[in-house]
Amino acid sequence: GYTDLLLQPQLEGENYGAAAGDGTQGPSVSVSRISPTKRNCLVVAVLCFGNLINFIDWFLVPGILLDIQKYFGLSDGETGLLQTVFTLCYMLAAPIFGYLGDRYNRKIILGAGIFFWSGVTLGSSFITELHYWIFVLSRGLVGIGSASYSTIAPTIIADLFEEGKRTTVLSIFYIFIPVGSGCGYILAAGVAESTGDWHWAFRVSHTLPFTITSKSSLGFEFFMFTVKGEQWEDFLPSDSFVCSSLGLTAMAFVTGALGVWMPLFLYRAQVVQGIVPPCLQKSCNSSISLIFGGITIGTGILGIIAGAEAARRLRKINNKADPLICATSMFMSALCLYIALMVAQTNILSTFIFIAFGELFLSVNWAVVTDILLYVVTPRRQSTAIALQILVSHLLGDAGSPYLIGIISNAIQAGSRPSLQWSFRSMQYSFVICAFVGVLGGGFFLLTSLYIEEDREEARSHVLNHLDPYSLFLLCLGFPGTSTELSLKGR
Repeated sequence: GYTDLLLQPQLEGENYGAAAGDGTQGPSVSVSRISPTKRNCLVVAVLCFGNLINFIDWFLVPGILLDIQKYFGLSDGETGLLQTVFTLCYMLAAPIFGYLGDRYNRKIILGAGIFFWSGVTLGSSFITELHYWIFVLSRGLVGIGSASYSTIAPTIIADLFEEGKRTTVLSIFYIFIPVGSGCGYILAAGVAESTGDWHWAFRVSHTLPFTITSKSSLGFEFFMFTVKGEQWEDFLPSDSFVCSSLGLTAMAFVTGALGVWMPLFLYRAQVVQGIVPPCLQKSCNSSISLIFGGITIGTGILGIIAGAEAARRLRKINNKADPLICATSMFMSALCLYIALMVAQTNILSTFIFIAFGELFLSVNWAVVTDILLYVVTPRRQSTAIALQILVSHLLGDAGSPYLIGIISNAIQAGSRPSLQWSFRSMQYSFVICAFVGVLGGGFFLLTSLYIEEDREEARSHVLNHLDPYSLFLLCLGFPGTSTELSLKGR
């Protein structure tokens, strides 16, 4: 049980993500009367709630992008810069929080990050149209706070569950990425439409993050550790870690571009088809964001559940199942996205359908990719590995894709006479790059399948080779609940 893991961490000489491994002094632990199973479920519930709030805040801006573009008088390139700055700050902060998450109290780091990003979100709602660059800066600061959560939360789940259960719990945790994203669109669009002012979307949403900090004091009570020092070793990325991270980078590139620009692209498609008139008002119709938000939630839930279930079943017959699932879903997503772009000018219903399938196949990978990392990286370096993966995937992925789509759209519009038709065409042609990046990501996951078995066994052997004799003796006896046993079961 996990109570044994907490009470006997010195058996392995390491405490994942929190405490020293020098063997001089064990951690200071607050032991709850709640049973280990209930306590673990409580922690997961708190983490899932935090992930929901995290991604709601990510997608407030895309949900009201047209209103923000009109309010500040922005070109497509300047509009895309908002999400790019957010993501750049997020990815640059991730390694810092990965370092802290492997050494210090996670509860404090998570709580501070949540308070920080929610406070900045509230403050940004009072920025006037004359201070666009302050608004850009505020989105960057929100990204820093968000990085604290995304880096640390998955490693807590990894500490609590062995592999079979871990995949299921990760799938539940990652369901809240599309659910939170979709809720972000819906919340932003709904509040903006009901109040007639998009600023209220930021003012309403900021109250939610404060809730989790109060709940987390209960959920993370047992996770209090005292830092006493640490044994260090170099983190050397394996081939499968590198290839899967590049595959994730392609995923991030596509999802980043879709998340920011797709509602606006669909709006322009409707304008070209004569379904809706051009928006000349202060507050524009938000129905596209509401529909797209609903699609994101539904396809995300289905995709993540399907990916986790497919991984659970196929692992029994193929040790390379995880990367092969990711590769197949990336290829299918790229095809659906390309078809959606091609039919957008003539059939908006078909466009929605193929975009839904594209998002569905992308969502298949979220939990599976994280699980790959967790079993090819030793437990004491998982926060660092996740931070490195976040840095790479966002640096080369969604940090640049919204801005790149925007500047390509600007360049295409600059080469033609201004018209509604070319406003749509510029975005359509810009989006085609996402389909090709999706194919590239599928190729990286295929490469991952070539190395996954060897790297997984190497990570398992590394854990065994670093056991002290007493821990190894307990493992051979099948001593229940030791951190060593938990780590090896997960591999």
